[in-house]
Amino acid sequence: MMQRKIVPDIVERSSIATMKAEDTILDAAKIMAGKNIAAMIVVDENSNITGIVTERDMTQRVLAKGVDAATTAVSTIMTANPDTLSPDDSAGDALVLMQSRKYRHLPVEEDGKCVAVVSIRDLYAAVQEALEEDIRETEAFVFGDRYGA
Repeated sequence: MMQRKIVPDIVERSSIATMKAEDTILDAAKIMAGKNIAAMIVVDENSNITGIVTERDMTQRVLAKGVDAATTAVSTIMTANPDTLSPDDSAGDALVLMQSRKYRHLPVEEDGKCVAVVSIRDLYAAVQEALEEDIRETEAFVFGDRYGA
């Protein structure tokens, strides 16, 4: 399981919601709410990843500080040059990085572009699936193939 590749085993390659650094925090919040996502990828004019903004950034750096989301650029609260995963990275690599750095979302980068976003929830689901598979295989081995039939 831990050797599963990020793409396509954990998440599919997809078109990711992105925005520019000069867009407002309010714009980010509206897009995130509309798409029901917890993180926004910030890109430059060539669509290369320059930052990430999360719900937590909005809570801690905007709401808690009384920042005006309608007039403040997302660049002021984003994490610039975020750590990223490559499509060929393993689920294990992703989990280690997310646990050590306390991330909940990581962009998957290929040639500078974001091709997917992995959430800790995606990884937990994959781990659970793999564990259930291991248990079924172990039961079949221990009890024979007729077990559970």
